[in-house]
Amino acid sequence: MNENETENNMAPVPAFNHPLDWIRIFGPGAVIASLTIGSGELIFSTRGGALFGYPLLWIFLVVCILKWILVYSGSRHLILSGVHPIQRWMDLPGPRGWLPLTFLILAIISFPIWVSFHAGTLGTLLNALTPSADGQDSYAYYLWGALLSGGVLALILSGSYQRLERIQLILVCTMLAGVTLSLFMLGPVWLDLLSGLIPQKIAYPNWIDSLEAFRNRPLAVEIGTYVGVIGGGAYDYLAYMSYLREKKWGQAGKPPANNAELIEIEKHIDHPNRRWLRAPMIDCAISFLLIFIFSTVFLACGKIVLGSQQMVPSGTNLLTFQAAIVNSSFPWMKSFYFVGAFLAMFGTLYGTIEVAPAILKEIQIALGNPFPDMNTRKTAVLWTGIPAIGILVGNFLWGTFIEGSNPPSLVAVLTPANLFTGVLACGIICLLNPWMDRKYLRRELRMKPALVLANYGAGILFLIIGLTAGWRGHGWLSLVILIGTLGTGWLAAIIFERKF
Repeated sequence: MNENETENNMAPVPAFNHPLDWIRIFGPGAVIASLTIGSGELIFSTRGGALFGYPLLWIFLVVCILKWILVYSGSRHLILSGVHPIQRWMDLPGPRGWLPLTFLILAIISFPIWVSFHAGTLGTLLNALTPSADGQDSYAYYLWGALLSGGVLALILSGSYQRLERIQLILVCTMLAGVTLSLFMLGPVWLDLLSGLIPQKIAYPNWIDSLEAFRNRPLAVEIGTYVGVIGGGAYDYLAYMSYLREKKWGQAGKPPANNAELIEIEKHIDHPNRRWLRAPMIDCAISFLLIFIFSTVFLACGKIVLGSQQMVPSGTNLLTFQAAIVNSSFPWMKSFYFVGAFLAMFGTLYGTIEVAPAILKEIQIALGNPFPDMNTRKTAVLWTGIPAIGILVGNFLWGTFIEGSNPPSLVAVLTPANLFTGVLACGIICLLNPWMDRKYLRRELRMKPALVLANYGAGILFLIIGLTAGWRGHGWLSLVILIGTLGTGWLAAIIFERKF
């Protein structure tokens, strides 16, 4: 079979003999990279650099590798078989569909929290740029965030984001170029930076007690937040796999392969499905490489510029302190920074909402399309956006009208959801990837032993980090919530099975 031949509406397989072939298939991975630039690199990489400096770099590298293992392993299963992991989870022991329904419950809770965080962060930036005359607008950023959320919902439902996306790309690239040039002009000790790749102990700096936001924040919770945020979370990766259907890589986008087709795929090492496995491997590798580079640049700038001044992005300064990075070398770029930061975070907000329809679509498919008349896209967008607006408005009313009481900070609201969706859920997916292959794929199509072990190792690490951070942060309450969520998914599956 010719390497560029198409089969049953399958996309032509690139030769992968030239770097241009790699660049041409880079697409879904760009979505993952763009989703994390706003919160992962711009906020938390800089924050980590200001707090911990270069010793945090090895954790960023490990997180990128572990998440590459997760998304590549799930993607290869879809490309070979045409079945998304969420569909495979329907056959786990227990009531049919208990894990997909658990993930649906988690999504219903966590997506509005993520959206409110991104929108609220944008609100803090706008609030800092437009202070009131009397200075009494400390909670106005919640209203800014609510307005921005409404604007994004209108954009998504109208489908008019493409031009904004192009503008965003230009300005964000300009901002990143400025930050990178600033790093070189700041002249870091490069050997010290590279030494951060060596695993070493992480500890809060001595001056941490001077920052109110960290007085009751355990180190395990802070590190767990970076693990969840850098590179994206579990739902981003499940959506990535769903996007492969649109790309028509291998069996993705086609009906599930039957046993006869799997035998054919197993017999021929040059079968298009097997050659398409290089696509997610390269696509994800480029994506996580970019994420790691961006993380390194922002971490180093955070250490050199912000750490020396004990300025840590937190509270209502999640995006404003970073302006000092470009301002130290290129004062004229400060305006570019604010515009670029706004658009980077706006793109992250937009992309987060766009992930929800892909997740709901896959859960619908897995459950056998029980609601055929439902507009999946509109339902997911509204379920994600409207509660987020409610959270922001509620926090504004809380802070404004309840004297002596402050609403939780944006990071405090995000942390529990991030530990579940960005850490624990990643662990569950990694542990189930080998199970899917072993149960549904023929021997020659399954992951090699090294990749199986990598998935088990990644899964165990994610679970340890997530459970430790949850315990240190909330004690028994975190376990009660986790067990309660799993139990709710189990009960929902029993009810669903009886009704449908």
